[in-house]
Amino acid sequence: MIAWLALAALVLAALPACLGAVNLIAMRSPAIRRLPDGTLVSILIPARNEEGNIGAAVEAALRSTGVAVEVVVMDDGSTDSTPAIVAELAARDPRVRLEGAPPLPEGWTGKVHACFRLAQAARGTHLLFVDADVRLEPGAAAALVSHAVAAGTPLVSAVPRQIMRSPGELLTVPSINLLMLGYLPVPLMRTRPDPSLGAACGQMLLAEREAYAAVGGHEAIRTRIHDGLQLARVFRESGRRTDVVAGARLATCRMYRGFGEAWAGFAKNAHEAMATPRALPVWTVLLFGGHVLPLPLVIASGGTSVPAWAALALSLGLRAAVTLATRENPWSIPLHPATVLTGLAIQWTALARNRRGRPAGWKGRLYPAG
Repeated sequence: MIAWLALAALVLAALPACLGAVNLIAMRSPAIRRLPDGTLVSILIPARNEEGNIGAAVEAALRSTGVAVEVVVMDDGSTDSTPAIVAELAARDPRVRLEGAPPLPEGWTGKVHACFRLAQAARGTHLLFVDADVRLEPGAAAALVSHAVAAGTPLVSAVPRQIMRSPGELLTVPSINLLMLGYLPVPLMRTRPDPSLGAACGQMLLAEREAYAAVGGHEAIRTRIHDGLQLARVFRESGRRTDVVAGARLATCRMYRGFGEAWAGFAKNAHEAMATPRALPVWTVLLFGGHVLPLPLVIASGGTSVPAWAALALSLGLRAAVTLATRENPWSIPLHPATVLTGLAIQWTALARNRRGRPAGWKGRLYPAG
């Protein structure tokens, strides 16, 4: 039995390892190119009770070089000092504007509604949506719009370098780049228009304004929570291309602080991606078999199973390569099997919650089960 399980684990570990090697070559940080006259990037930041983040986010955006920018913050019903901080920055720099989101309409999710209002307020030729916990590097906006223009791709996204400092973050956040680089066929995504191949990171997403308006923008996904993924699929459904580029040198982001916050954050939109009755059993086989099972099999075999050792080496090798390329915390490598197991636990818990009709909550709002 151990021998057969070890062979299965080896196959399941080899698949993402091979795809990851291809993707790491294909996904590069975009270069800054000469842009058409009149190009203006609107850096759009939805903010709800972000007093600890918003000042640094706006200041980082204002340091953008290589392209003209404006920075628009949508205060989404904050009860802290978020609007006051932005108002002070706007008084010092005319490129900053503070807008206030109207009450959340029925049937909309909060961040999606704020992004929709931001797009309405923007003046730019390109819309760069970033979360309040993202810190853009000076060349990020220019690099993303350069790639969009040069490649003829109206939607370009990137995963910022993820900052992880607590054990809880290390057990959850590394799953983002593992799934993106180990399981998304990037070369196929760039050549085929299938909506199922659409992928994007809502932390940092650039859209060409006219294309965004033509597909309906965030209004087309108003009931959704996973805005990056859903917007990419809307673009593809209309026949437009989307792309994902390497983002570790474009921005940084510390998503969560601690295990509880990370669990809630990943669980809130799980049902729109992996946590569905059809998809999750398949993902469980792929992830558990390829990344969790090899270590127990090595132990159970007394260290004599060559396929189990090979599966473990491929799994940890992929994690090490992804960690190096994305400049993540190196502790994500030895914790990799536990991280994958934690991710699956979040997904199964979210699926059970959804099937019981329990709502998902975030930032003081509750959303119906998907």
